[in-house]
Amino acid sequence: MSAFELSKTRLFEGVWEGVLTSHEDTVRQPDLGVTHLEKALSELTLTETGEFGQWHLRIPIPVELIGDGAQTFLIFDKETGETLDSFTIIAGDAVTDDIRSEVALLRAELDLLKRAFRHHCVETSEG
Repeated sequence: MSAFELSKTRLFEGVWEGVLTSHEDTVRQPDLGVTHLEKALSELTLTETGEFGQWHLRIPIPVELIGDGAQTFLIFDKETGETLDSFTIIAGDAVTDDIRSEVALLRAELDLLKRAFRHHCVETSEG
């Protein structure tokens, strides 16, 4: 079992953010790493939150790593090698086959139909 637990808080403006919590009584600031396709990302920040044994983690996602398909990033403890979490960014043609994008498209089309139907109802009730 890992000495840390990592919880994602958000992905905003190209920066993945999370909160890292220690399960140990003696707290040491961990040495974390992030990889994409087994290559290390050079930039991440780990700052104390003010809570005992808790840090705020920020990982800027390099623009050059965003492209068609699924891009997976692994966050790990360098000392133990244990993976704490991962996240995936899906873009391009791979998204068209994703069920979530299909549902979003259906919702947009349904909203369009509802507006057209309401407009039609207003027009027919006036005349």
